[in-house]
Amino acid sequence: TDGAGSAVHNAMLHGGVPRFNFSQTWLDHGYKELHIPADNSGKFQMEKNALHIWARRSFMMIALPNFDGSFTCTLFLAHKGGNPSGSVGADLSEPGAVETGSTAGPQNNTLPTGRVSASIPNFENLSDKSSLDEFFNTNFPDAVPLMPTLNEDFFSNPVGNLGTVKCFPWNAGGKALLLGDSAHALVPFYGQGMNCAFEDVRVLDSLIEQQGTDWETVYTHFGQLRKPNTDAIADMAEENFYEMRDAVADPVFVRKRELETKLEQTFPDYFSKYSMVTFREDVPYSAAKLQGNAQDQLLMEICSGVEDLSEIDLNKLMERLRRT
Repeated sequence: TDGAGSAVHNAMLHGGVPRFNFSQTWLDHGYKELHIPADNSGKFQMEKNALHIWARRSFMMIALPNFDGSFTCTLFLAHKGGNPSGSVGADLSEPGAVETGSTAGPQNNTLPTGRVSASIPNFENLSDKSSLDEFFNTNFPDAVPLMPTLNEDFFSNPVGNLGTVKCFPWNAGGKALLLGDSAHALVPFYGQGMNCAFEDVRVLDSLIEQQGTDWETVYTHFGQLRKPNTDAIADMAEENFYEMRDAVADPVFVRKRELETKLEQTFPDYFSKYSMVTFREDVPYSAAKLQGNAQDQLLMEICSGVEDLSEIDLNKLMERLRRT
């Protein structure tokens, strides 16, 4: 459990375990935390029951509420220019697919009132107050008045990296076992990194109870059970980055999100991919991904053919969804 930079998985990679597969893939984007304080009366300056997303195609900013009336903002931006797709990395063995995902939580999708820069902004280019002010006034003009410490926060807070670790097998015989980020580090865009690690512990505890302390057998079985699910949530987390950054301002996607909400409110047996991942402990990540992707494909197809949700017969749609 020694994290994404695990000394144990490095030892396993460099000769400790034969045929040890390992990949570490970095997003081209990094992140920097910023701040929106409470107003003078200690109240929130924006809707508190929402995930606020300023989606700008090649970059984005999000804001989440804190208990003290403030918001923690996170700016996701390329480290350097030249790769608008957002992904780069040294994938040694396991390239992942990028498919349509689900954006987590209620959203306030804030569109720019100014022009959007034609070039691809990046942290390297925001090197002084002038360039930072121009970037924010151009791309986040509604947020700037809410961020009195923008310059101080930006130039004092570090740029974080965003990476995914996949490897296998997770055990060195019966002597060592990787758990959590050391086995499967995730990017944070599904909010499941810690929960996924807790699931590791629950599954391992269950196997020990069932199979006893033949550690090599237990560890091997554990890896076989968990690997498909940790790969699934890693893929979904990265997919959700692109969805949050690129799709939330798309009218068809917005209709699809509204339709999902209506379906969940109308039919107790319908769960969006996000709901399956977050609220259904009986649905493994791999099953949520498979079922969720099938649902997403159908709903996007339907929403691309209508202008208003009133045109959709929900009962007939639900019959189709139950057959997916």
